[in-house]
Amino acid sequence: MKKLVFGIDIGGINTAFGLVDEKGDIFAESVISTKAYPKFSDYPRYIKDLADAMKALMDSVNFDFDLVGIGVGAPNANYYKGTVEMPANLWKYSTPDEGKEEERNFNFAKDLGAYFGNVPVYITNDANAATIGEMVYGGAKGMKDFIMVTLGTGVGSGFVANGEMIYGHDGFAGEFGHVIVERGGRECGCGRKGCLEAYASAIGIKRTAFELLAVMNDPSPLRELTFSQVDSAMLSQLAAKGDPIAKEAYRLTGQKLGYALADAVTITSPEAVFVFGGLAKAGNLIFDPIKWYMEENMLAAFKNKVKVLPSELQNKNAAILGASALVWQDAK
Repeated sequence: MKKLVFGIDIGGINTAFGLVDEKGDIFAESVISTKAYPKFSDYPRYIKDLADAMKALMDSVNFDFDLVGIGVGAPNANYYKGTVEMPANLWKYSTPDEGKEEERNFNFAKDLGAYFGNVPVYITNDANAATIGEMVYGGAKGMKDFIMVTLGTGVGSGFVANGEMIYGHDGFAGEFGHVIVERGGRECGCGRKGCLEAYASAIGIKRTAFELLAVMNDPSPLRELTFSQVDSAMLSQLAAKGDPIAKEAYRLTGQKLGYALADAVTITSPEAVFVFGGLAKAGNLIFDPIKWYMEENMLAAFKNKVKVLPSELQNKNAAILGASALVWQDAK
């Protein structure tokens, strides 16, 4: 009988899920709203509705199969405990006196698993899920040491050493987006100043572009737009057409990433760095400066040894695949 697993990606807006085989083929997929369950008190109903939707998807598949596991990618997920801990945009308290923030933890693996009998449930954060997806289905297949960097609304990452994810003692290792790249720099969403995420995320590159508008005199369509009207895809299109502000924004973004990756290479000595996410779709606009500044600042022992590559999952449903890969990895 064919073996399938569920891959589930929990986002702030929607929860996507699909049935995936060991080759990475998705046989069925669906979605439910996450934002429809915003309150702490909504969480039990969310779990039940998600389980019901998953079972409905299973019933829609027109062949017999064995469900061997469920993999989940979620913000603030702890691989060791199976928990989602104090997620920034999920299941918030309705009132300040409803409970203590440090107690807003959800045993997601246990709660969802209760609806599926003996089927094991694995959970990790979304960036780690993407990393494992690259290792099981993508360009890192066969690699023992590599780094994955995800460039989206934030900057996520996963570090693999000797073929194993580095989770740290508490399950939260690998927060590359929150290394400091400029002391006393921009305020980050985490509350600190100068984090890589404040410069190399989709929002970070917008901030860079608008700072450049204040110090460069070059004409640009960006001068007619407000901050909320600009996104990274627009900057990519303008840069590809030669817009000097947009091109410089990508160069500076790549510079910050290159500097930070040179340091990360010194610590982990990876075979490759994979870059995934919206900014990675800009191609050489972002990859060329990343490579140049990384090599320029690399310790001599590592120069010209580390590849910087686009994710091979970029144009697939990487979130579902990454989550499903959690199960296949554990099964090996």
